[in-house]
Amino acid sequence: MKTLKKALFLFLTLASASISAQDSIPKDIIDFRAELNRAYSDPEESPLAKEDIPNFKGHEFFNFNDTFRVQARFVKIEDPETFEMSTSSGQIRMYDKYARLEFEINGKEQVLYLYQSHRLREMEEYKDHLFLPFKDFTNGLESYGGGRYIDFNIPDGELVLLDFNQSYNPYCAYRDGYSCPIPPEENHLQIKVNAGILKPRSDN
Repeated sequence: MKTLKKALFLFLTLASASISAQDSIPKDIIDFRAELNRAYSDPEESPLAKEDIPNFKGHEFFNFNDTFRVQARFVKIEDPETFEMSTSSGQIRMYDKYARLEFEINGKEQVLYLYQSHRLREMEEYKDHLFLPFKDFTNGLESYGGGRYIDFNIPDGELVLLDFNQSYNPYCAYRDGYSCPIPPEENHLQIKVNAGILKPRSDN
């Protein structure tokens, strides 16, 4: 009977901890993860090879980390210059260096740049889309070696939410044959960003 009570107590404790952990994750992060998993499971959208989709078990993420969910100052670059961004295939993609994000992580000032694709801005759906490719000290260890991406929309004001918990991997992390933008050196953070997506699971 004592053994049964201990087992029940342990189960309830673990279940309670799991529920508490889930409750502590903001809804937008839960929705982001669910949508990313849905897209990779959908044969019409997934970058995975068709034969690999049935085996896809979902992405793995760092635990939600509030340290990397920060308010950033959005500084638009007047007369933005054209930026030639290298890709994994050797092709060059044309962007405008559109804005600068100024923020702090653990009391240390950081800067990242946002880019606007020349191709995508001609499409109504993506005319306000901005692209944030970045690298950090987790690359090649916990996260994909080629860096990670975050999507933005052009904001109305000068303060924006920068949430590394919503970072995702380039398609190249999952399959050969894609031409993925390589994060420019100016977007290499000299810290570990323990938030967002991890490198692909070995069993996917």
